[in-house]
Amino acid sequence: MGRYDTVLIRYGELTTKGKNRKDFIRRLDQNIRRILKDFPDLKYRRTYDRIYIEMNDEDPQIIRERLQKVYGISSFSFTESVPSDLEAIKKACLQIAVEAGGKTFKVKARRHDKTFPLNSDGINRAVAAEILKNTEHKVDVHNPDFLIQIEVHADRTYLTSEKIPGAGGYPTGINGKCLVMLSGGIDSPVAAAQIMKRGIEVEAVHFASPPYTSDNARQKVLDLAGMLSIYQGKMKVHIVNFTDLQLAIYKHAGDPYAVTLMRRMMFRIAEQIARERGCLVIGTGESVGQVASQTLESIACINAVVSTPILRPLACMDKVEIINMARQLGTYETSILPFEDCCTIFDPKNPVTKPTAEKAEKLEERFDYRAMTEACVRERETITVSCEEEKQEDFL
Repeated sequence: MGRYDTVLIRYGELTTKGKNRKDFIRRLDQNIRRILKDFPDLKYRRTYDRIYIEMNDEDPQIIRERLQKVYGISSFSFTESVPSDLEAIKKACLQIAVEAGGKTFKVKARRHDKTFPLNSDGINRAVAAEILKNTEHKVDVHNPDFLIQIEVHADRTYLTSEKIPGAGGYPTGINGKCLVMLSGGIDSPVAAAQIMKRGIEVEAVHFASPPYTSDNARQKVLDLAGMLSIYQGKMKVHIVNFTDLQLAIYKHAGDPYAVTLMRRMMFRIAEQIARERGCLVIGTGESVGQVASQTLESIACINAVVSTPILRPLACMDKVEIINMARQLGTYETSILPFEDCCTIFDPKNPVTKPTAEKAEKLEERFDYRAMTEACVRERETITVSCEEEKQEDFL
């Protein structure tokens, strides 16, 4: 990778956004600059369908790892830039072919500068002829050992032999905000990342039940938020003390409906926080049928207490798929640390799997849940977490 001096970034899905395209590209550019802000010598240039970063001898491996965490990038390549002169292009491509492993190759040129004397096919043929004449390589247009890509612009031409997949999706923050219910388990961090991938900024709400849940469980959630915040720079985590409300549910409603009522209260609280924070939707890590509170009957009964739309990106995934995604995301090992959250601490023996809203409402009227949920919202603690500084307190 030593010969390469420029990173070429492709937008992919952003090309479908029509009149909003400029806003999407501007946000993507901001997100890239944010994640690479500790590389002050990088130089950026933005065009209609590409972002170019001159590396100026910065570490390409770290840049590669960072760029793979930026939603909105379809793919990127480390490129060598040469003058837009056919002889210079041929010479540089020959050197790439000599250094590349394998015996077969393909050349793929794209002529952005229409004043260049050869069209794309002409460039392909000229470069291929140079390689064939000076090496023992053969052309294979279907399954080559390596591909040389050429992008010709008015002043410079960019050459590469590697196309690195990006994270895809839309730039985080371009599509509004979502409040994600972050439990500390395997599912909810994966759901948060999937929501970010659709261009949505995420804030989190976590329900703690001290002293039944420990400081370790709280820290685990903040650690997960810190891992996720690399995708958007920082994340607000709203920590709700759920103990009194949870004890009241068990005292007045009993075992079978306890989880249903707990989830209904959580959704009520989440909706109030979401409205205060300008979040247009609520996100959860629910997967249909995975536990008692995620049967269709339970989802309908719980959902009935809010009017805010609910995003469930994992709804139709099985546990193996979610675990694999958590491993790829890097959150799995933290999520499985043995610090229980409020749902597992108060795990009922016989949870109802087909609750009704009518029965839930009757049980809720046995205590003043409205005052208690309002107190939960009012007395919450808000912590701003970033991937760089994991515990910056900000009481809002």
